[in-house]
Amino acid sequence: MAKVPEPPGRRLVNRLSTRTKWLLLAPLSLLIIGAGLCVFSEAAQAKHTGAPFRQWFLWGTYSLILINGGLSLFGQAVRFRAQLDYRRFVRRELKKRDREWASRKRKTSP
Repeated sequence: MAKVPEPPGRRLVNRLSTRTKWLLLAPLSLLIIGAGLCVFSEAAQAKHTGAPFRQWFLWGTYSLILINGGLSLFGQAVRFRAQLDYRRFVRRELKKRDREWASRKRKTSP
């Protein structure tokens, strides 16, 4: 079986930090959701003005694709943000534990 080539940007995305991925994905996903809502309002306007079924149906389908795509990207951005927060929490707890351990060590030393 032939080896499937990697998509061209996969290595680039894998090398990005979690913070950079979050900073790119969050605003991009909000823009896509907004665009989807604008297209949805256009589809509703076309339906109410008596445009042909095919026209407003395709606009509505396109808007749902944009909205759902934006929501899934936003969910991914939330996931990256949760990873950042969790890492920060763990680092703080480890530093706190190390400081407590060092202070105990100094107290027990002669």
